Amino acid sequence: MKKFFKNQKGFTLVELMIVIVIVGILAAVAVPIYTANIKKAKMSECDAALGTIRTALRVYYATNDPTPAYPTAAAGTEVSAVTGLDISAADLTGKYFAATNYTLASADTNYTISCTNDILSTPRTLNELGAFGGGI
Repeated sequence: MKKFFKNQKGFTLVELMIVIVIVGILAAVAVPIYTANIKKAKMSECDAALGTIRTALRVYYATNDPTPAYPTAAAGTEVSAVTGLDISAADLTGKYFAATNYTLASADTNYTISCTNDILSTPRTLNELGAFGGGI
């Protein structure tokens, strides 16, 4: 009787299981790194928009004659609705946040810009001193 299986080549079950375990380990390492990078991308988008708003507020402050002041806005006022700021909703719309996510609370000499969304665990803020607060 001839042996038909003697010269056949292929992977054994043990070899296949080892490959599956290695792929599982690589996935377990890669997923948290990917998640952290997504969070950083969201914060970067938020911070960039807050910086854009801050620049518009500083221009407004510098060009307000005769006494420099920031526009008065009650807490929760959408930034794109503030009169006098040269900023549009398109300037603030990105992949993760829309213009409606950015609000302003300001008085004559101070302000706080907020970025809120269900993406962020706490609102990300920026004040007139350039100090960031909150976020993921």
